[in-house]
Amino acid sequence: MTRVTRASQPPAAQPPAGCPAHQGAASPPEVTPLHGPDFAADPHAVYRRLRRYGPVAPVELAPGVRAHLVTDYRAALDVLRSPEAFAKDARRWRALADGRVAPDNPVVPMMAYRPNCLFTDGEAHRRLRQAVTDSLARIDPNALRGYVERSADVLVDRFTTAGEADLLGDYAKVLPLLVFNQLFGCPPALGDRLVEGMSGIFDGVDAERANALITSTLTELIALKRRQPGADVTSWLMAHPAGLTDEEMIHQLVVLMGAGTEPQQNLIAGALRLLLCDDRFAGDLAGGTMPVDDALDEVLWLDPPMANYGVHYPTADLDFAGVRLRAGEPVVVSFAAANTDPALRPEHHSGQRTGNRAHLAWSAGPHHCPAKDPARLIASAAVERLLDRLPDMELAVPADRLVWRPGPFHRALTALPVRFPPQPVPVPASASAPAYGSAPASASAPAYGSAPASALATAFASAPASAVGPRTGPAGAFRHPGGDPARTAPTAPVPARTPAPTPETFGDRRWNVPPAPSRSTPPAGTSTARPPASGPTARRSPWSSLGAWWRGR
Repeated sequence: MTRVTRASQPPAAQPPAGCPAHQGAASPPEVTPLHGPDFAADPHAVYRRLRRYGPVAPVELAPGVRAHLVTDYRAALDVLRSPEAFAKDARRWRALADGRVAPDNPVVPMMAYRPNCLFTDGEAHRRLRQAVTDSLARIDPNALRGYVERSADVLVDRFTTAGEADLLGDYAKVLPLLVFNQLFGCPPALGDRLVEGMSGIFDGVDAERANALITSTLTELIALKRRQPGADVTSWLMAHPAGLTDEEMIHQLVVLMGAGTEPQQNLIAGALRLLLCDDRFAGDLAGGTMPVDDALDEVLWLDPPMANYGVHYPTADLDFAGVRLRAGEPVVVSFAAANTDPALRPEHHSGQRTGNRAHLAWSAGPHHCPAKDPARLIASAAVERLLDRLPDMELAVPADRLVWRPGPFHRALTALPVRFPPQPVPVPASASAPAYGSAPASASAPAYGSAPASALATAFASAPASAVGPRTGPAGAFRHPGGDPARTAPTAPVPARTPAPTPETFGDRRWNVPPAPSRSTPPAGTSTARPPASGPTARRSPWSSLGAWWRGR
């Protein structure tokens, strides 16, 4: 274990000038920038240089924003598993509090405090985190996979006749948004508005309007679930014994959507890139197999979607791994560098890392990703479904011409262009299948959808209902596409590995895993009692982080 020592004495005196035994020791170490195209093009070369400083190295996250980057696997675990020494609450960030870092610095949105389970410690973190983990644990993986595949079909149908596509913008970027609409229990009109708002934030198009649209939509969604709870994450969060307020609900939904969109799309795109251009995987595809799980493991080891994050702040001055860290100075964990630490066992570095899940892509300790299982399932189903539909895809440009977005935190492509033999869109078995969301709403239901429809919503309006997923029926009933055979028709054969969708209605608990009886949870509750997931441990739009992140800042 890396030795962590709290500082009890002032720093050692500077060595005498000109002393041969201390030649160069008085010079501060060079600070390495983690921003710009050079870092984006080859971050692993930068990590190799940083290891010369030892387990911890000085870096610059953005102009004027200094931090220490942890590149050593064991040291990373020490930081992630020591909440008493390294806190997550960004209100401890001294440079921001003192004004040495401007509030409009591009990395501030990703690092500044917000009252959610990602930026809290101790009992506050434990309470919020338990509500999130309990709610996510109720998701039925079979139902989730079925919805991912139906959503994937809708997106593929949009470009299958063209013979070419950008798998990032046309597929990997949009699919997680559709999945989250389902998980949050959004009726079609609200779901369309969330997709429109998120697209605006990510694309930087009229971000202020997009932010207002997202805020108002989540407010309406929470109000709707207060009146009509359903079998969805929003309702489960709301009914959890933690007793979240509406404001706390919004912040937890924000962090879930933020963590489940950008990183998710980068995981999907990264796996597709490997499967299409890496001989270790492309050869298997040509032979008729789909090593999707192997490709996901490789991405999570070498190029995790969140390459450098896990920002922590020392709670007091301390000596760590031979470096003196000051209280309130950002300490960033490089998941990518730690995963490729040369000190790891040889099997971590040789060939495909089949079945090896000891990487830190999901972080570790009290703040490890609570959604890693559904996130991996979504990525796996998305990749497999795309390869099922378009097995003859190939990159439209040489692999070495793919461009990576600059930024200190993520590992993300700017585009993933492919070409393939054009294919006709599958014809629904029933030409009379209703359009998505076409059923009349209840006269007593609130009027949603006053905002302009997004481009994606327009495409969905012409898609068969069976390909899209839940829809609104009379009296606000939330209908599963498999629930009414007379009104739905499959757009494409479902592979044998996909369980048939389970019919459900709004509020039906078959969508989630039924909770086991618990003394601490009343029978009417929607959450299973679980042990705590963690141990003791300038106003800004919560969505601005997503916009800055997406635009490569």
